[in-house]
Amino acid sequence: MRLVLVGPPGAGKGTQAQYIASNLSIPKISTGDIFRANVSGGTELGRLAKTYMDRGDLVPDEVTIAMVRDRLREDDAQDGFLLDGFPRNVSQAEVLRDMLKDWEQGLDLVLELVVDDEEVVRRLAGRRTCSQCGRIWHVEFDDKKDDVCDACGGKLFQRDDDKEETVRHRLEVYQEQTAPLVSFYAKDDLLVGVDATGPVEEVTQRAMEAIRPFMG
Repeated sequence: MRLVLVGPPGAGKGTQAQYIASNLSIPKISTGDIFRANVSGGTELGRLAKTYMDRGDLVPDEVTIAMVRDRLREDDAQDGFLLDGFPRNVSQAEVLRDMLKDWEQGLDLVLELVVDDEEVVRRLAGRRTCSQCGRIWHVEFDDKKDDVCDACGGKLFQRDDDKEETVRHRLEVYQEQTAPLVSFYAKDDLLVGVDATGPVEEVTQRAMEAIRPFMG
């Protein structure tokens, strides 16, 4: 099965991608993993991507697409894959569609994790990170009344990208760049939405129920 996972930051894509891919016995392919593999492996594309990353610039679409193309040609992806973090915009989606068409393949499903903005803010802005061990706590979900890590006693702090104003900006960027993917895939009758609120296990169960009708 070939599917793409989309959803806003804080929707739980990384966690759900892992569970869904495991349940379907297909590789989870994320752009983050691909970048790290190419950079650590010293590939030509990895060296090129690193020049942008070291400057703090976004890696251009053509480099990202070339890495994804190479990854999708690997043996473990021939019978299916789950893409997490790619495509990020409509132009990347068009390239992916044409790429798969050239290989006489196509997507079976695009799964959208649906969660409203206020829930995303609640999830991300409530996170606190331990300055010593790096463990993440949540002021609400872990019932943290103090700013001390229960695991090692380190001081907890709020990362800049977890601050409410930053989270809201990330949601605006998502709406501008990635949300049009939803319309793009809906037109091709590939899109299925899943409520991503509630315990992780429940979301996974809903996701698998949504996927089953599309399985060959």
